[in-house]
Amino acid sequence: MKQKRDVLYNIMLPLWLLLFWPSVLWLVLIPLNYLIDRIVLKWSLGDLPDKGRFCRKHTWKICLAGFFADFVGILLLFATFMASGYFDESTSIGSFLEKLAYGVGYNPYSHSLAFLLIALSVLIAGLLIFALDRLILKKTGLSPAEAKKSALRLALCTAPYLYFVPSFLLYETGFFTF
Repeated sequence: MKQKRDVLYNIMLPLWLLLFWPSVLWLVLIPLNYLIDRIVLKWSLGDLPDKGRFCRKHTWKICLAGFFADFVGILLLFATFMASGYFDESTSIGSFLEKLAYGVGYNPYSHSLAFLLIALSVLIAGLLIFALDRLILKKTGLSPAEAKKSALRLALCTAPYLYFVPSFLLYETGFFTF
């Protein structure tokens, strides 16, 4: 059993990847994400009459759209992270990709291109949140202006800024122990 434990200590996952890794963490993340989406949606509706009922009926769609958008944003990061494994680290491209993958996976502030890739990923997810939420809200009967305003607030408040949190902090503090 000791050998298996040593192997587990060598596995390090980027924080953003844990969001889509089936785990007990989902028991917290899904309700928390729903609650945040509901609060932002209710705030974004302004003085809409009966907005509580509106939120109860439609927040789950907004929440699912947000998870989908976050997943699409992660695809760029995951592709970059995995690309480093296809090149020998002793080559110049391999060395570059290794440093980039470290930045994308563990410390976005260690490499300027890694930071920009994460920013691009957050932007892509935010734009997708905006587009999907605007579509959902227009279908609920909101005017195009109300749907746009609410979708913009939802996108700005719920974009996956967590991608910028350095994963190495969780490993150094002992948060992840096996």
